[in-house]
Amino acid sequence: MALFIVKGVLFSAFITMAINGLVRASDPDILFDYIVPPHVTVVDGNFFTYTNFRVLFNRSMDPTAIQASMTEFPALNGQSVSLSVLRLSPGGVSPPHTRPHATGLFLVLEGEFEVGFVDTTNKLYTQTLQTGDMFIFPKGLVHYQYNADMKKTAMAVAAFGSASTALVSVPSTLFKPDVDDVVLAKSFRTDVATIQKLRAAIRGKV
Repeated sequence: MALFIVKGVLFSAFITMAINGLVRASDPDILFDYIVPPHVTVVDGNFFTYTNFRVLFNRSMDPTAIQASMTEFPALNGQSVSLSVLRLSPGGVSPPHTRPHATGLFLVLEGEFEVGFVDTTNKLYTQTLQTGDMFIFPKGLVHYQYNADMKKTAMAVAAFGSASTALVSVPSTLFKPDVDDVVLAKSFRTDVATIQKLRAAIRGKV
């Protein structure tokens, strides 16, 4: 019970920090208090409430990631802030990806994460994060998260300085579209057969 209360306090503090610290980070200012989508006819407390994160605290569910961007939570439109919660199973990984629209602040709520990002000089920055640690992923840079513990689930929350949590997965971007095999083989200095194996694996055909 005490651990759950601590997580709740950390979660609330992190949301407050995200709103106060990231609100000017990316999106343009709006001229209204908030933006109401055309299809919304009633604006009350429910419009400003998002409850989809509740399932992440249900221990019976499979590890997953849930986000709250303006797509899932329309009240965020124009507010320049969004949130994502990540649960990784033992040995699980969030593959290299970028967030083109926002800087990310990553706070570990449970377990440990191996994290890293690569800057524009191709320098890799890595860190092992413990529960309560925070890490920043600069806007647009390739980064990853990995749960190296083979026994325990790890959970973290990420706040973004944009109402968009748009993610560009490096493996999916390269191998799911029909980029020419020869182009990829030359780019990775390997052969076409290897590229085709990677493509098939990422597309889930093996």
